[in-house]
Amino acid sequence: MKRYGMVIGLKQERIEQYRKLHAAVWPDVLKMMAECNIRNYSIYLRRLPDGNHYLFSYFEYEGDDFASDMARMAADPTTQKWWDVCMPCQEPLPDRAEGQWWASMEEVFHCD
Repeated sequence: MKRYGMVIGLKQERIEQYRKLHAAVWPDVLKMMAECNIRNYSIYLRRLPDGNHYLFSYFEYEGDDFASDMARMAADPTTQKWWDVCMPCQEPLPDRAEGQWWASMEEVFHCD
């Protein structure tokens, strides 16, 4: 199992929309995440001192081919429709790695 932490901005005018979407995530999206070996997925929201809102996500990947599983999820039509409604709410960080939407974070500590 590998842990992932990621961050992205959230547009202030879209906060309530984003909350409502995630209060009732589409069942087929949750099913695809499970089929792609994603477990224990959480998203946190925080306004930082710069005045901007950020989402921080955490999930555990239990598969053996992350790239393949992520490609499978990205090819899923329902997941694509979900992203089409979620992505306009988000503001990617300018310094994220090429090809990333959410910026990866480095894990510096974990305690079981």
